[in-house]
Amino acid sequence: MPDIPFPPVILGNEPGSFPHSVLAERHPAIVRQVREAFPYDPGRHRALDALLDNCIKGVIEPLPADAHDLGRWEGWGMREYTGSSWFDVPWLWSESYFYRQLLETVGYFGSGPWQGIDPFRPFKLAELDAPETDEELTALDTLAGRPADEQARALLHGSLWGNRADLGFRLSTEHPSSPAAAQGLVADDSEDMWPLLSGAGTLCLIADNAGRELIPDLLLIAHLLEHGRVERAVLHIKPYPYYVSDATTADVVDALRRLAAAPGTAAAYGQLLWSAMADGRLTVRAHPFSCAPLPYARMPADLRDEFAAAALTVVKGDLNYRRLVGDRLWPPTTPFTEAAAYFPGPVAALRTLKSDVVTGLDAGTEAALVAAEDQRWRTGGTHALIQVCA
Repeated sequence: MPDIPFPPVILGNEPGSFPHSVLAERHPAIVRQVREAFPYDPGRHRALDALLDNCIKGVIEPLPADAHDLGRWEGWGMREYTGSSWFDVPWLWSESYFYRQLLETVGYFGSGPWQGIDPFRPFKLAELDAPETDEELTALDTLAGRPADEQARALLHGSLWGNRADLGFRLSTEHPSSPAAAQGLVADDSEDMWPLLSGAGTLCLIADNAGRELIPDLLLIAHLLEHGRVERAVLHIKPYPYYVSDATTADVVDALRRLAAAPGTAAAYGQLLWSAMADGRLTVRAHPFSCAPLPYARMPADLRDEFAAAALTVVKGDLNYRRLVGDRLWPPTTPFTEAAAYFPGPVAALRTLKSDVVTGLDAGTEAALVAAEDQRWRTGGTHALIQVCA
């Protein structure tokens, strides 16, 4: 990690703070939505009600003794945090463990009839099948006539802003509404990114959400492969459902089918990606660490070696940004290149701002944002950044 003082890790125990609202309001809302989305039996309803009560008023409980990943979670901090309030442990850890406990409650890892059933799938499919998706795919026909560099920049920004569709935010309110219009980038290192994509080597893209965010990610990968900007791409997704909308292998397949079934340019991109997976130019990777409640500074050796060998690793979305720089109360003017200096190879972050952590802003930008919005600019999803550490 960088040679700079470490600020405090973000907790969720300050009433009125954004992390506190996630634990106290969003997580209970998600439990209720999942409960209503499936015809679970009475036993599972009782278990979901117990989780709902526990995540508001209870303490962290260990996984069952026969859980397949018990040892992994013990190594990730479960022994240390068992018996603590959900609000008094690192927010990143508390959020991640909530989703692991939710999967336990609905029987995702069990041997019964609900094994492997994604509790968030109805919400993901609704997102993928929304009319807005058709509009975005139709727009590709217009883009197809533009110069390749212009297409690349447009697809990069599509990938960046796509995660405004984050389902976790929709499920946390009774009457979800469309996010506010984008108000621009607070940091933009995109011109430092393109020289890293010179035609040789592998692109690693650590995906964030499924649905209308994953499609732009796939389109960007397709363009880079088609135009020889990279030889190969590795798409890192989650090994199991996580943070409501995070992409799994099933979500990748759904997105590819959605592209292939669309008319015009979108279908051509879908076929290109399908062929790239068949011939190995595009690989899907679901490493267990993708669901770890830890920063990437603690990544295992095999991931470190993989990212070190890549021409560029693109880290998508808010959660992955928190894991990249560390979920800490960094002063916003902390250089991104220092916070991400430990990363073993060139790395670029594409992220809309939906949580408090941020680095790499100049003092004037931060002052203008605070004057206009107080601290709301950090969490509203109306600002974004592209940052590069090479």
